[in-house]
Amino acid sequence: MKIGILGLGLIGGSLGLDLRSHGHYVLGVSRRESTCTKAIALGSVDEASVDTNLLVTAEVVFICTPIGLIIPTVEQLIAYLPSNVIITDVGSVKTPIVQAISSLWDNFVGGHPMAGTAESGIEAAQRHLFVDRPYVLTPTAVTPKTAVNVVAEIVRQLRATIYHCAPEDHDKAVSWISHLPVMVSASLIAACMSETDSKVLQLAQKLASSGFRDTSRVGGGNPELGVMMAQYNRQELLKSLQKYRHNLDELISLIEQENWKVLEEKLQLTQQARTAFVDD
Repeated sequence: MKIGILGLGLIGGSLGLDLRSHGHYVLGVSRRESTCTKAIALGSVDEASVDTNLLVTAEVVFICTPIGLIIPTVEQLIAYLPSNVIITDVGSVKTPIVQAISSLWDNFVGGHPMAGTAESGIEAAQRHLFVDRPYVLTPTAVTPKTAVNVVAEIVRQLRATIYHCAPEDHDKAVSWISHLPVMVSASLIAACMSETDSKVLQLAQKLASSGFRDTSRVGGGNPELGVMMAQYNRQELLKSLQKYRHNLDELISLIEQENWKVLEEKLQLTQQARTAFVDD
């Protein structure tokens, strides 16, 4: 199959590496000529160009740009594509994207691979990035089943775990387990940096180990991505943040009251609940 990838960063580059390993012919488009050259050299694509015309022969096109560029990119791209081409995206917010593009292009399947690293750019691309990672597809009632099946088969070749859900349900779920952690983690870093005693701050920085590393990782990630999450999933993220603030206030109250018994009970509940979200 001839597959196009528009946006050759970490996700797009990694997709290309795996798709080519399964015998697909991969066409890549990037805004920078230097990225196109690197993508070919790294083996992420068979051909690459800054010109979207390269994708006119593709059967499926993955849009791997930042969230804010997905809709305008598709608006420009569809002028070049035959109507039978399947378009899918990898954005971490789905409702506004699916609503906008589905009205423009019948064969659109919303998608979100839940995979990535702290690195970005084509140089960060790696093989098997999606293995055993969730890959969400968000078809609507009018999405052609044939298009969904084609994208799902490609995802299976990536050895990812496929989930199907409504775009709205996706955005509610990721607000809890992806977007909220970014804001909480960023707040943790900002709170630590508010220490006014420079000696204490420097000591804390030297003593920071696995606990701080684990809880601060996503807050130290790509700022542009964090802003896009907040902008495009604003309402759901606000709900999650408000609920988090309520839980934080409860903890503050318990500590102020020295209610160690109830605090322990609460921590026991969270200890038990965590296993339903992650398996160490």
